[in-house]
Amino acid sequence: MIKKIIYIILSLVLACSLLVFYLPRVACQPVQQEAPATEAEVLNLYGIDPYTLDPAVSNDMTSHEYIMQLFSGLVCLGDNLEPVPDIAQSWQVSHDGMTYTFYLRNDVRFHDGREVKAEDFKYSWQRACHPDTQSQTVATYLGDIVGVREVLAGKAEEISGVRIIDDYTLQITIDAPKSYFLSKLTYPTAFVVDRANAESVGEWWRQPNGTGPFMLRQWDENSLLVLEKNDLYYGKLAKVNFVVFQLWGGVPMNMYETGKIDVTSVSLNYIDKVTDEAGPFYHDLEVVPELSFYYIGFNHHKPPFDDVNIRRAFSQAVDKDKLASLVFRDMVQSADGILPPGMPGFNDDLSGLKYDINRAKELIATSKYGDVSNLPPITITTMGWGGLISQELEAIIQEWRNNLGVEVKVRQLEPQRFLYHLKQEKDDMFYVGWIADYPHPQDFLDVLFHSGTDSNYGEYSNPEIDALLEMASVELDNKLSLVLYQQAEQRLVDDAACLPLWFGKNYILTKPYIKGYNLSPLGFPMLNNVSVEPH
Repeated sequence: MIKKIIYIILSLVLACSLLVFYLPRVACQPVQQEAPATEAEVLNLYGIDPYTLDPAVSNDMTSHEYIMQLFSGLVCLGDNLEPVPDIAQSWQVSHDGMTYTFYLRNDVRFHDGREVKAEDFKYSWQRACHPDTQSQTVATYLGDIVGVREVLAGKAEEISGVRIIDDYTLQITIDAPKSYFLSKLTYPTAFVVDRANAESVGEWWRQPNGTGPFMLRQWDENSLLVLEKNDLYYGKLAKVNFVVFQLWGGVPMNMYETGKIDVTSVSLNYIDKVTDEAGPFYHDLEVVPELSFYYIGFNHHKPPFDDVNIRRAFSQAVDKDKLASLVFRDMVQSADGILPPGMPGFNDDLSGLKYDINRAKELIATSKYGDVSNLPPITITTMGWGGLISQELEAIIQEWRNNLGVEVKVRQLEPQRFLYHLKQEKDDMFYVGWIADYPHPQDFLDVLFHSGTDSNYGEYSNPEIDALLEMASVELDNKLSLVLYQQAEQRLVDDAACLPLWFGKNYILTKPYIKGYNLSPLGFPMLNNVSVEPH
């Protein structure tokens, strides 16, 4: 998801589901009518339009939700969130940990029947790296491969670290041994695409020729998106013939209650209703831990948050425990640090910047501004439409007003712009979230806060922390590596690189006749595992 920046804000789900998500109205050609499918052949879900279905470009949870069903890569994350074979049936790693040799299956085909070979992966990755593709993820997820950065910079046409040994053997050389490299290849940027499809005219991904367990059958924007079972799939064949996403179809909870959809997430507005043990939804409810992190980011290159004392003051003026309890009704867990519970390297002993109004005021007094009256105007960037601001952000702004005497304005970016333009368009602060792509601290600490990374939206830079993160990334002793990551996390918290807010959970309702709908801690189900019993 998965990088997944998450700009689905829990308390906005109800309001946003009533809005029309505007995009240019382009759709696949409607399919011809056939005999209606039986209940057992169709899984009905709520959805919103993806921003893109191009794996090289996608950088948001909503798009990934569909891409994960339509495309695939060399490896995927297994039940224990460890890399397991996918299109690659096996691989070998050299003694120095820098060369990976992948042996591809010989029964993998694109949706149109064409066989997938090693050259398709090299093409896909070189396309992702090409400057014209404008991928915001390729440097992060493929950047360890030798030669990738030269292609990104326009200095080379081919990735020198990718060699085709034969039709079913692909060799990859990386710049240093890294324990998480295989996990990076589970991210959509590394998925294989069909060259003829990707080089066709226009937005080719509206009719994608993927390799995943489902094909795109129909997409009518703001209305309907239908996935169809791929009978050529090399893995576990889907148990349903169709997955029908009702796009912007109404209030998801109401749709679930009336039987229009089979699964729904639960927003804050309905938490009492679904947790009532005597109510009709209690036995449908599952609470799934999520490796996610919500935070306020600071613009480190613009006053006043170029001053560490101001960052610390704003951090210590927010009572996160109170917000988690009163605003979120304990649907989230307040965060002192960056790594969520369940993540390797999670540190119970981490020392956070605790809520302390007096200390916050002292920090402002010792800053270069001396007093709040000397602070420049402050604006926070968030996702939203037409003035709808989440309850939690309103509460945070109120705390700054009451505790510090500071007024903070809000500027909204439309959801389709927020993630892809945040780095360029952020104001003084921004409210955002992140879900793990793979369970490794590198995916949080390094990806979000190392100098110069694509997802370092606040442009934080600290050479000493960079050095710690780089040491941790190449340390082959796992225990020592995690210690280094914990040290880096503590330094980031002390420096108020961001304002950690809370770690998330998923509250999901699933109809009793739905089997195999298992949401991972990364926020995704694999829909080919789902079956619908007669009902």
